[in-house]
Amino acid sequence: MRNAARRVLAGLLVALIAGVTIVPFLYMIATALTDQFAVLRYPPPLVPARPHPENFAIALTALPFARFFLNTALFAGCVVVGQVATSAMAAYAFARLRFPGRDRVFVLYLGVLMVPVVVLLVPRFLIVNALGWVDTFAGLISTELVSVWGIFLLRQFFLTIPRDLEDAARLDGAGPWTVFWRVVLPLSKPALATLAVLAFVDQWKSFLWPLIATRSAEMSVVEVGIASFHGLYYTNAPYQMAVSVTAVVPVLVLYFVAQKYFVRGIEQTLK
Repeated sequence: MRNAARRVLAGLLVALIAGVTIVPFLYMIATALTDQFAVLRYPPPLVPARPHPENFAIALTALPFARFFLNTALFAGCVVVGQVATSAMAAYAFARLRFPGRDRVFVLYLGVLMVPVVVLLVPRFLIVNALGWVDTFAGLISTELVSVWGIFLLRQFFLTIPRDLEDAARLDGAGPWTVFWRVVLPLSKPALATLAVLAFVDQWKSFLWPLIATRSAEMSVVEVGIASFHGLYYTNAPYQMAVSVTAVVPVLVLYFVAQKYFVRGIEQTLK
């Protein structure tokens, strides 16, 4: 009976947490389909009496959001490739290679996580500006290609891989690069997928750095576009919610596609 009661309480707790998480998104969708003036009623309707799907078409054509989405997809995609590549190589070096001061260097490297991102904005901009990369994809992408968190995540995962597999490959004549490419990486797909999803989401919702590194509408990303849209339609909640819902969709699709690898990667990394 106690176990059954605990399962019921656990189920209710999970349902409560899920409800608290999902309800704001449902309200956002409902508002996006609601008439502009109906939103002003109190209390606001949770279900629109007459849906207005045209809000999406109107809102997404008010500004060049197609260009914003394309810029964001290119920006996030390049950063994902860069972070996965650099994190995997650096993490393997910290996990398997032996060199003087390896552990001290790793601790110092983790210390970067203690530095607020805002502190680094000005130095990053000055470097990008000196290279002439302001308002270009090179300036937008180059500063995001290395992830300290990604290196830590993959290092912890690599430590869980049995060394016997690598030793067997070396006995067959495989060199360090072959062991890394043919043995370690194929076994690390869950962790790599986890890092890819986290990196994509982080860059997809990035606002501050793209706002500083870009100047023209042709280089703006989704979050910057939404901020500009808010300034133009600050009294029209349905239009703002329609744009926000559209911006969330790619992230949800990516998560559902990579959900299996994402969960496995988190579980195995935390062991």
